[in-house]
Amino acid sequence: MKFQSKQKVEAGIPMSSLPDIVFLLLIFFMVSSVFKEFQGLQVTLPEARKIEKLAGKRDVAYMWVNKGGEISIDDRFVSLGAVSGIVYKKRVDPMHPLKLVSMKIDKGTEMGVITDIHEELREADALNVNYSTKLAN
Repeated sequence: MKFQSKQKVEAGIPMSSLPDIVFLLLIFFMVSSVFKEFQGLQVTLPEARKIEKLAGKRDVAYMWVNKGGEISIDDRFVSLGAVSGIVYKKRVDPMHPLKLVSMKIDKGTEMGVITDIHEELREADALNVNYSTKLAN
């Protein structure tokens, strides 16, 4: 007696709807993600009557200086002597060369500290500097 072999059923996952699911997940994560904003130091910005917004935030190094003379560049505390080295590395980066240094300086900071920072930026050949203020009422 001969037995007839049964046809084997292949178990598989249907792949036809996979691109739709991947696309929906991609949109979900793009919409629900939050980009980190720089925190910096706690500073009280000086006031100005007329201010202009930066054209773009790309290739900008943000520097915070508080009353005590503490310096933070892109959310990292640095010493005064390290400013020129860090800014120079950012300026010569082939992928994203530094175009602008945006300084957020507390209005109670001594001018000597600011002058020392200017000297460090001059050593790094970063002469395009922006000073952040808040709008006066």
